[in-house]
Amino acid sequence: MTPIISIIMGSTSDLPVMEKAAKFLEEMQVPFEMNALSAHRTPAEVEDFAHGAQARGLRVIIAGAGMAAALPGVIAASTTLPVIGVPIKGMLDGLDAMLSIIQMPPGIPVATVGVNGAQNAAILAVEMLALSDETLAKRLADYKEGLKQKIVKANADLHEVKYQFKTN
Repeated sequence: MTPIISIIMGSTSDLPVMEKAAKFLEEMQVPFEMNALSAHRTPAEVEDFAHGAQARGLRVIIAGAGMAAALPGVIAASTTLPVIGVPIKGMLDGLDAMLSIIQMPPGIPVATVGVNGAQNAAILAVEMLALSDETLAKRLADYKEGLKQKIVKANADLHEVKYQFKTN
């Protein structure tokens, strides 16, 4: 099985956040890989990874990083593949990481999800891939229908909660 999505994190301490992306990709049956690479501590390895990513069959990269959060941008600078950045909550409640990821110079875009939003990064990656994969598009549609049904059920359950002045 060849991975088509790569999940990269600056450190294994980011795994509790980034595993949410892995779990969603498992659910969608999308082959992926996971690696810890640091833009600051292993810059040569990050550049080698980014340069070779497309040739290895990858189609989307999800990169999570905290604090200075250079990893997504450094990867995006060395590949034409879409990169989705996940700011990881650290020092300033993740604001520092988020600003580092979204403030990319012209020509080096990084899609960015909310702080600790690894699951949304995986959903966005699957949405990209589903444009050319009908089977994956169906799985994604089923997932989103499931989200809808959870809210429909929660609303029905809420109607059963009684208060003296509640009118519905």
